[in-house]
Amino acid sequence: MDLPSDFAAKINDTISHYPVSKRSATLPLLHLFQEEMGYISDESMNWIAKKLELEPINVLEVVTFYPMFRRKPAGLNHIRVCRTLSCAMGGGYELMEHFCKRAGITRHGHGAGGHGDPISVSEDGKFSIEFVECLASCGTAPVCMINDEFHEGVTHQDATELLENCPDKEEYAV
Repeated sequence: MDLPSDFAAKINDTISHYPVSKRSATLPLLHLFQEEMGYISDESMNWIAKKLELEPINVLEVVTFYPMFRRKPAGLNHIRVCRTLSCAMGGGYELMEHFCKRAGITRHGHGAGGHGDPISVSEDGKFSIEFVECLASCGTAPVCMINDEFHEGVTHQDATELLENCPDKEEYAV
């Protein structure tokens, strides 16, 4: 796997913060790879495992344990809907259904691929969606994020307008 030199330098710098055990750099490296590549591919997991002198299964275990890691690319506009208690009681699940219907997303279980694959993507690739835990605004439920923008007290009308205002261009994508 060929990595840009600046990215490789960032990886080496990150590993240097864990002199006792390189294994401890697994989580930070996964975050770096997802930020750089958009998701964690099998090739990325194998590369990280080799770099940290681990077995690939050790990296896969981390990826499948933490729901913030994606194993496939997100849509151009990524939607995160809170499902923690306050948001669930405030309509978070109904908001998720509304987003999916309006964005043309078919959800199956926790995501299109189940455990370790928490996102569902629209057929046109414009939108992806996932449930997340606590976006830290329990008093203004339901809440969501679209790309990096946070939205509180989201009604179905708000959700429709938010989708209509999402960019179509990759340069604005997650």
